[in-house]
Amino acid sequence: MSTNDVMTSEAAKRYASALLDLADDAKSLKNIEKDANLLQKTLRNTPALSDALDNPVFAIEDKVGTLAALGRKLKLSKLMIQFVGTVAENRRASELDDILSVFTNLLARRRGTEIALVTSAKALSAAQVKSLKAQLKKNLGRTVNIETRVDPDIIGGFVVKIGSRLYDSSLRTKLSDLKLALKET
Repeated sequence: MSTNDVMTSEAAKRYASALLDLADDAKSLKNIEKDANLLQKTLRNTPALSDALDNPVFAIEDKVGTLAALGRKLKLSKLMIQFVGTVAENRRASELDDILSVFTNLLARRRGTEIALVTSAKALSAAQVKSLKAQLKKNLGRTVNIETRVDPDIIGGFVVKIGSRLYDSSLRTKLSDLKLALKET
């Protein structure tokens, strides 16, 4: 997993909290949540867009314009388009995915639920997701919504990230630990 999956910047937390407050004040939490999910899905499924937002060579104005055009194309709310524009103007476009993740987590906590990001080597079946959801609810004592990702590099098993907690039972990590143990002997 990348370091972005493990650590979130303080700025991302501040921006996400501000978005939550703005959406709450505008009485549009559901619309902003929908917009955040759609925008985040688009960012994750469009590597060229993410790369452009991360690239310091591109001018701030170009990033703002690109995100505004994307917002209009995705039919995002005016509030979300303005927020994303502000993020880009403040040189935080590269953190947009993190900001949206933190926003989603803050909103889930407010509702008394948790969001678990589950990464597996192969796509999980509906039965596996249901079983995992039930086990996490039992262990955490609250409802858990699961977001799945596929990463063939973990070879087998899965990695679960809930907030700042990371549970790694991937085969890649177990093999790495075994390799280290064998080097020590």
